[in-house]
Amino acid sequence: MAFANAEGGNILIGVDDMGQIVGLTHDDIRKLNNLVSSVASENVRPPINPITDTVHTENGLVMIVTIREGLSKPYADSQGVFWMKSGANKRPVTSREDIQRMMQSAGLIYADEVPVTGAAGDALDSSHFGIFFEKQYSLSVQNALEKSDITLMQLLNNVGLAKDETLNLAGLLLFGRKPQRYKPAFVVKAVSFVGNEPSGVHYRDSEDINGCIRDMYKSTMSFLTRNLRRLQGDRGFNTEGNLEIPLYALEEVVVNMFLHRDYFISAPWRVMIFDNRIELISPGSLPNNLTVENIRNGVSIIRNPLIASFATKELPYRGIGTGIRRALSFVEDIVLESDQNDNQFTVYIPRKNS
Repeated sequence: MAFANAEGGNILIGVDDMGQIVGLTHDDIRKLNNLVSSVASENVRPPINPITDTVHTENGLVMIVTIREGLSKPYADSQGVFWMKSGANKRPVTSREDIQRMMQSAGLIYADEVPVTGAAGDALDSSHFGIFFEKQYSLSVQNALEKSDITLMQLLNNVGLAKDETLNLAGLLLFGRKPQRYKPAFVVKAVSFVGNEPSGVHYRDSEDINGCIRDMYKSTMSFLTRNLRRLQGDRGFNTEGNLEIPLYALEEVVVNMFLHRDYFISAPWRVMIFDNRIELISPGSLPNNLTVENIRNGVSIIRNPLIASFATKELPYRGIGTGIRRALSFVEDIVLESDQNDNQFTVYIPRKNS
C-alpha cells in the first residue's frame, strides 16, 4: 500500500537483499499469486489491484509484482494504519501533516481550506478585505451585510474565507492582520550573501518578511530589486540601467513561490541572493505526477485553489498556469529542481556579470 500511496513501484520476489537471484519454483509462484491477491483485496482498504508477472532465469523463476499509483488515496492496512514510502523503505504515517498531504494529493482536502485555530473575526484586516470586496463586487461590505442581513463572519463563509466563526488559511494569509501571530512559520527568510556559499557568515542584507501574501510579495520583490545590480550597457550616463534579471521573470517566480507551496508543511520560504545566482526555495516538492519538464511546458496543478482564485485580484497573477513558461521566456537558463527527499522546490536564477 506504500507504493499505492506514492507513485507506484515494483516488488521482486526471488531476489535476495544483495540483488542475487535465488529463484522460485512453479509451486511457489502459484502460492504467491494467491497470497498477493488475498492481501490486496482483504488487507488493504480500499483494495488495490497489483499485477504479477513471472520471469524465467537460469537460477529459477522471479515474480514481479507491479503496484500502480492508487486512484483512491490514501490506502490503509486492515488496522487502519496508512503507510508511505521513505527512500528505499516504508514507514507508517503518524504525523497529522503527512496524513493531510496524502489527503491533499488525493484531492480530498486542501491546506488553504483548513480553519486556523484561534483566528476569529478579530484576525481579519477589515480595511484590506473591505477594499478588495468593494472593488470585486462594487458594493461595500457594510451594504452587503445590511442587504443580506448577515454578519461579517457569515459573509466570509459565503466567499470561502472562513468556516463558521474561524478564518481558514486562505482567509488568514490573504486578508489577515498579522497572520504570523497564528502561523509563525509562514514567513520569508531573505538573505543577500557575500560570495556563493549558503554557509558563509558574511551578508549584505537580510530580512524576515511577514504580513499577508500581498504584502509579503511586495516586500520580497523590494528585497530582490534593491540587492540586484542595474546594468548600464549602452544606455546613457544619466539613464537608470536595466535590472540584471528582468523584473517580469522575478515577478513570475515570486508569485509561483507563494501560490504553489505546500501549506501543510510548517516551514518558511527562503530567498537567497549569491554573487552568481538567486535561489528561491518553497516548502513542498511537486505534487502528484507533476514533473519539472511538465511545468516547463506549461502543465500546472493548482495545489491551493482558494488562494489562487483570490490571488488573481491581489497579485500579478493570471491563473492560467503559464507563469514559469513566461519566466523562462525572459531568462531561459533558469533551473528548476523538485527535491522529493527534502520535500522542497527550488528555482535557481543565474546572475549577469556585467
